[in-house]
Amino acid sequence: MSEAAVKTKDVTPQVSGAVKAADALQARLDALTLPKGGFSAAARADALARLREMGLPGPRDEYWRYTDPRPFNAPDPQPIPIERNAPDSPLFSDLDRLKLVFVDGAFDAAASDELALEGIEIQTLAQADRSGDHWAADLYGVLEAAGQKPVKRPFAALNTASATDGILIRVTGKPAKPVHIIHRRVAEDADVAWHHLIRLEPDTELTLLETGMVGARSNAVIEADLAKGARLHHITAKRAGHQKLGLSHLFARVDAEAELKAFNLSVNGTLMRYESVIDIVGDDAVAHIAAAVLGDGNVGPFHHDDTVFMTHAAERGESRQVFKKVLKNGAEGVFQGKILVKPGAQKTDGYQISQALLLDERSQFLAKPELEIYADDVKCSHGSTTGAIDEEALFYLRTRGVPYDRAVVFLVLSFLADALAEIEDEELRGQINDRLEAWLTRRAQQ
Repeated sequence: MSEAAVKTKDVTPQVSGAVKAADALQARLDALTLPKGGFSAAARADALARLREMGLPGPRDEYWRYTDPRPFNAPDPQPIPIERNAPDSPLFSDLDRLKLVFVDGAFDAAASDELALEGIEIQTLAQADRSGDHWAADLYGVLEAAGQKPVKRPFAALNTASATDGILIRVTGKPAKPVHIIHRRVAEDADVAWHHLIRLEPDTELTLLETGMVGARSNAVIEADLAKGARLHHITAKRAGHQKLGLSHLFARVDAEAELKAFNLSVNGTLMRYESVIDIVGDDAVAHIAAAVLGDGNVGPFHHDDTVFMTHAAERGESRQVFKKVLKNGAEGVFQGKILVKPGAQKTDGYQISQALLLDERSQFLAKPELEIYADDVKCSHGSTTGAIDEEALFYLRTRGVPYDRAVVFLVLSFLADALAEIEDEELRGQINDRLEAWLTRRAQQ
């Protein structure tokens, strides 16, 4: 066989694969109505160009090796019946907070409070994007684009190009109450993409809550820019539903002496992936990311992926990654976490722990912790464990008259306690603990 023939045989499948991938991306884009004009136009065009260069992820992509991206690559999601009767009252419903309601990804002004609160400026993306002059113009898509290196995150670029709504928050003081974003689902086939921008000016503070149901499939991006001395507390507890497909991205830049604390409660969901890309760029900054995940494969397939990339680029930075997952009846959990310490980031204190509690032999947990350190005066550690219920502790509770199901609930809550401890506000932490206990009690009886 000639050299030319050999080359043709080798190259043709690659070209065919590239064409197929390009066709899949085009089909995904054809199913969307991409916004035009406004202050975001240049960022959207840039994101679309980057997306076309990257392409959609495949199972061979390193950061998708444990999670199948094909349901997110499909042009449309499968319809999911609406759950009419929620077993619990809405989380945080008794708090004094500023309520912002989104229905299938679109802001519902009639169901929301007035967008006015001392120490804060709030506007929707859909409304603000009609103007060409807005503070968000120099933030939209910026942190997302920076977060594409060294790891490609095509769905985040897709969101920047296609998101039609979201909330823009500029914090200028210390609001007296939290901002609560509530998501509601009306259409069975809602394919939701929303994009939030949060800018905290120096020495300001904000507590941001997110709850509710978000579409049959969702792709969310939050870009948070914390100036010197700012503090952001972000607590997410969105109800996934048993068949839900969800992608969520948090891109944050944390300046000197600023503090970011983010916590996610995740229950149910067929395929859920949360990506956090945090850059500590100022000295003495703090960034904590935590999650409590509960999955029961009896109500349908369950796969939950947490992927974190924490970068230290300044001195005396502190970071924490605390992830706890409770899995039963064939549920699957994934954790991919990395701490990157750049040259000159001396006195860095980085900590990472991922743990899974498997309540049966069919469930599994896949973990890939990483440290990459280029400074010589640091304290960094990571650990990952997978185990079952402590039989001695269970026996101890049973001998004290605690019923088996109740004893299991106590031990699971104890296992999750480290993740919940990352929530500073005692009232918010208590409400989430109560919600977890209620879910565990119901599942123990089924």
